[in-house]
Order: sequence, then structure tokens, then C-alpha cells
Amino acid sequence: QVQLVESGGGSVQAGGSLRLSCVASADTGLNYCMAWFRQTPGKEREGVAAIDVDDSVIYADSVKGRFTISRDNAKNTLYLQMNALKPEDTAMYYCAADITSVRSLVPSEYDNWGPGTQVTVSS
Repeated sequence: QVQLVESGGGSVQAGGSLRLSCVASADTGLNYCMAWFRQTPGKEREGVAAIDVDDSVIYADSVKGRFTISRDNAKNTLYLQMNALKPEDTAMYYCAADITSVRSLVPSEYDNWGPGTQVTVSS
């Protein structure tokens, strides 16, 4: 297993930007498929974006064109740049990883999860 810790969440007004980071415990780089998910109370966890070791990416339709996922394997860090934020983006954001190339936005495909970081967007 790999241990993950998110950071960068906070409160921002609609139209603003935030950059989330996820640091992994691996000491040989991020040799995992990585993803971001989000969840609000009473709702199911929603896939946001995923990136594999070859830098191939997928995005949820709701964030396409506004969010960018990237990784720096040398720093064992995953990023999510969030621009043009909307109130509906408000959620707890989670970093996830899997040793296999699942290339998926389905939560059950991932075996490793961080504790989350809160993002709140006000109108």
C-alpha cells in the first residue's frame, strides 16, 4: 500500500482557483495510476480526474475544461489545478491510487485513499 495525504483545500469565491496536492509515501516515484474524487454529505463519491504513469488523463464531464490533473513522479506528488470554480464544486476532495493501470473514475477500482481536503466555493 501507499499512503496519501492531500492539501491545498480552502474557501474561495465562485470563479476563483485552487490547486490541490497529494503527497505519496512511495520513495521510488508515483508509479501508480492516480485519481481525484470528491464527495458531499449524503451523496456518493464522484470521480473527478485520473492520470496514469504514461500521463494519459481522463476527466469527468462536469470539470472538463476547468480542472487539470498532473503528476510529478520525482516529488511523489499529484496535483489538481481547479479554475473557474463553481458552488457545485464544493466537496471533500480525495486522492486515490492503484498499482494497476485502472484508468478509471470508479471509486471501487482504487485501493489507496487519502483522508481528504475540503473545498468550499461560495457564490
